[in-house]
Amino acid sequence: MTDDLKKTSEAFSRMDVPAETRSQALANLESWLDDGRFQDTRPQLGYLLQAGQYDQLFDSFFRHIPFGTSGRRGPVGYGTNRFNPFTLGTSIQGHCDFLQTRGKKNSPGVVIAYDVRVFNDIRETYNSLIPNPLVGMLSEDFARIAAGIYAANGIRVWFAPGGKDGYVTTPELSFAIRELGALGGLNVSASHNHPDDNGAKIYNAAGAQAVSPLDQELAESVERTTSISSISWDEAVAAGLAKPIPPEIHERYIETNLAISIHPSARSARIAFTPLHGTGRTSVEHALKKAGFEIQCLPSQEEPDGTFPTVPFHSANPEVRESMDLVTGFAREEGFDLALATDPDADRLGVAIPDDEDRWSFLDGNQIGLLLAAYLLESCPPEERGERFCVCTTVTTSLLPRLVRGMGAQSVNDLPTGFKYICEVLRSIEEHGHYKEKIRGSLDGFLLGTEESHGYLVTDSVRDKDATGASLLLAEFASRLKEHGNTLLGRLDKLYLEFGYTATRHASTVMLGARGHLNIKAIQASLRSSPLKQIGEKAVENLIDYMDEEGSFGPILSDTDRTARDILEFRLADGARVISRPSGTEPKHKIYVEVLSDPMGVGAPPEALRVRKSESDATARNLADDFLTQMLDRIGISLPPWALDISDLVPLEWKQDFAGSVMPKLVSELTAGKSAGEVEEWVDQRLGKYGADWRLLVGDAVSAYCRQEPVGPIVKKTLERLFDIESRASSREKD
Repeated sequence: MTDDLKKTSEAFSRMDVPAETRSQALANLESWLDDGRFQDTRPQLGYLLQAGQYDQLFDSFFRHIPFGTSGRRGPVGYGTNRFNPFTLGTSIQGHCDFLQTRGKKNSPGVVIAYDVRVFNDIRETYNSLIPNPLVGMLSEDFARIAAGIYAANGIRVWFAPGGKDGYVTTPELSFAIRELGALGGLNVSASHNHPDDNGAKIYNAAGAQAVSPLDQELAESVERTTSISSISWDEAVAAGLAKPIPPEIHERYIETNLAISIHPSARSARIAFTPLHGTGRTSVEHALKKAGFEIQCLPSQEEPDGTFPTVPFHSANPEVRESMDLVTGFAREEGFDLALATDPDADRLGVAIPDDEDRWSFLDGNQIGLLLAAYLLESCPPEERGERFCVCTTVTTSLLPRLVRGMGAQSVNDLPTGFKYICEVLRSIEEHGHYKEKIRGSLDGFLLGTEESHGYLVTDSVRDKDATGASLLLAEFASRLKEHGNTLLGRLDKLYLEFGYTATRHASTVMLGARGHLNIKAIQASLRSSPLKQIGEKAVENLIDYMDEEGSFGPILSDTDRTARDILEFRLADGARVISRPSGTEPKHKIYVEVLSDPMGVGAPPEALRVRKSESDATARNLADDFLTQMLDRIGISLPPWALDISDLVPLEWKQDFAGSVMPKLVSELTAGKSAGEVEEWVDQRLGKYGADWRLLVGDAVSAYCRQEPVGPIVKKTLERLFDIESRASSREKD
């Protein structure tokens, strides 16, 4: 063992994690360094060893990157817990072996798509002065590696043609699998994750992701894989085992979405659109233009670029309000009626809309789902609604099933998180004519599948969330309302009056590394063994544990099923609820809060609804903050109330540092008489790891600090200027 490795071993031994985890990390690191297949990674790993980057090394090797919700996803880098050619390769070889054991290897091939990502080490993990084979690797490069593995195992590949107009989105991949009668498919994408992340999402022959117990069989096949059979991309092409996806598949996909249209003449809404530098122009923009809408792409974000350079925080995620700031401003200035955004693989959809006074609102995922359900059901004759059905996950607002059932249709709303469970309902109905005892009928009755994280499906020809069909229907709905002097925002308020306003609030806590992974598990275990008795001002009346095999969810089918069912739902007084679960794709713990209220009636005055919204939203925030505070206390962490307003994109350990170190020193320096200019350079350096948008990430927390803590007027004014608080408030006033 070298001196550097000995020092690393000693550092690992001091890590605050179980001894078994420490031993596994060291064993994985030593095995990797001894393996000749990874010779080209040694210079960078040698740098990390010599530089004493022990936390980075430990996180890179403490486990094998898990095969999660539908595949592997995580930071690109070197190690067993990173996404790289080897961990991708074992995933694909494992998939090949899985197909072989199920007797399907010699059937038609697989379809491969990829997004726009490129690894540039934005996080600055590695030494830029040392050769790094991963830097510059595109999603397409990873996809070609995968194609060579499938080909070496005798499985033909249909491959996305690439180029600016040749990307294939996630939903179009699902469609292509079904159209081509393929064995399954692969999408190389990390969806809305950080630009330095990537992933491999595997699909079955139905164009969906496997559920238990088949996903367990696939995961075990991947985990058993240690060696890979592969040929080069050029060899695969020369052997006729890799060829482009036929261009007519794309046209059929667009036509399938156009056929969803309910009122083809309703095309008056003018649309501003951004793909957030991703693939959405080939799907959403293409479909809406062909449908006859006036749609204009935001020029600064129309080009595919895997670094997402103009998106705040580099977070190309339409769940994040700030991701739509540019397109919303563009829509306001140019007089558009609707602003739309898609994530890099164009399965998620973001929406912003104006009111009668041109004040723009960002819609959350639940609100978009409510509007889609209302439009679909209102367009359906009342006598036919009993045959229609909508499907959503348990973390989606319960106002959706209330609306659906209130309008006479069927609904399922207690599924685990993940769109594959929505598509499993479709499979069950397709094959058996029912889903459990909750829905009976045929796929002709399917209207909408939705989850709160901005995922929607409005056709059974695709078996994953799809921004295209949802965009078309929303644009059409906006047009219909515009022609009658109404707006989507006004229609949403009428739904609240008729079915009851429901406040929802989400909080995610990023917990990095092995310690973060263990903390997330510890939180769930603690809440399960010693449930909270009160959250905020509301008593907990019942705890629903989705892992309870005696409950309505039945026996646990596999380890993957157990992971998916790690959901705790606290039901509170007055119908409120708080849900706690780990993310299946990112190092996050997630909280979902919902506060219900009774219908006020369509004749209630607007001011009464405004007051109801304000009160319910305040209650939801209080519940979220109190739950988060109690949750963190379970793992021995405390944050001051104002620090809860730090963006959810900021890792927990950084929040602790900002609250416990940065702000106290900053306030002390300003109190001592230093000017904003004198401290700004220090703040820039101190928060440099947050990225260029650090003011956006902590600005709300600094504003809360100024309200909650005893701060002198001069210091307060300096803080507000330093963190652009006044300009942020002014911008929000416009919306």
